[in-house]
Amino acid sequence: MVLRQDASSRATTGRPSRPLPHRGAVAVTAAVAASAIAGVLAASHITQPFCTFGGRSIAGGTRALRQATAQGENSPAARVVRAALTNVAGSQLEALSKITTLSIDTGDLDVIKAYAATGLISDATTNPLFVSQAGLSGDPRYVAFVDEAVAYAKANGDGLALEDRINLAMDRLAVNLGKEIVGLVPGYISTEVDIRESFDVETSVARARRIIAMYEELGVPRDRVLIKLAATWEGISAARILEKEGITCNLTLVFGFAQAVACAQAGVRLISPFPGRILDWHKNNGGNPTYEPAEDPGVVTVQRIYRYYKKYGHEGTICMPASWRPSRGAGYDTDEPIALAGVDRMTLPPPMLEKLASSKEPLPRVLSPDAAVAACEDSEICDGAMTEKDFRMLMNADVCATTKLAEGINAFVSETAKLRAALLTKL
Repeated sequence: MVLRQDASSRATTGRPSRPLPHRGAVAVTAAVAASAIAGVLAASHITQPFCTFGGRSIAGGTRALRQATAQGENSPAARVVRAALTNVAGSQLEALSKITTLSIDTGDLDVIKAYAATGLISDATTNPLFVSQAGLSGDPRYVAFVDEAVAYAKANGDGLALEDRINLAMDRLAVNLGKEIVGLVPGYISTEVDIRESFDVETSVARARRIIAMYEELGVPRDRVLIKLAATWEGISAARILEKEGITCNLTLVFGFAQAVACAQAGVRLISPFPGRILDWHKNNGGNPTYEPAEDPGVVTVQRIYRYYKKYGHEGTICMPASWRPSRGAGYDTDEPIALAGVDRMTLPPPMLEKLASSKEPLPRVLSPDAAVAACEDSEICDGAMTEKDFRMLMNADVCATTKLAEGINAFVSETAKLRAALLTKL
């Protein structure tokens, strides 16, 4: 498959009106896989391609992947999780799961499965560090993902320049990871467009369409997939186009109110604000060394977004905070999520989930739709129609958002460069 746009994929008529299912969301990105893949590529030797491409039968490596997957059932990590979750009744984790859809923030497939089995965690997200750790463990599942992606690019990249074949392999790898996790949770798969395209609308849209086509080839319908894009103006503009085609999107690296409002006005399905990193910026730029949770700048930002969404009819855009810090310092790891209890969704790392599971302290609801409307103090931004000029001026005035967005993009570009270099040796 090559990167192309046909008449049906260019359709931009009305955003589909379908209810948001209460089901999981899994984030899988090329950047997420980068360090992991760099580790396993060295040990990965392709003697034959893996699957069937374009009607050509190519030796079946999917058997090896199924066997490797089965081996993870009794991994040490999975056993530890099951032991930690033997008595969650009446815990803060149970209480939080009743008012907020919870996601686990890890790339360990076995841990995802163990938490999903509790019924308290319905979503999963991942990041470069976690998948790197899984990949470097020598897990044969990750080797299989790499082998198949490289084989796919070789089989489908005839006539493409080398860089385009590498990009094809990266997209396929992201889809392979997502396809594996789709069997672990019942909900969305978030798969990220190459972070290096964060300032290119046309290429972001084209790469997103290709990712969706790959999923559909593998039997995963598009309504299970969220396309993940950085919340730049160009990323938001790409999402606006994709949403109108029925390709739902997850806008990440949200650090400021303007980003959140622009995403909602574009009809984006989900955003991921990062309260912990917002707190980091304030602590490092004249803020207090610690805060009471309700006064934590990251908590305040997410609460403001949530309330604005409820007041101005943006219920179709999910607010799912990620990336946490202890508001009051060491020993208070769960401060931020507890202060945001009741937000639409949130994604939490296993150590934080374990802390919540072990605590029987009360966990009151902080956010609710009805109360949010009354608590919102903002007027409607830009009369509900933010322009590019408006966005850039608002971002220019928000030094925290501008700085952290740049840092986040640069970090993922670095991880993508590692992945590119590793795949280059195979293509």
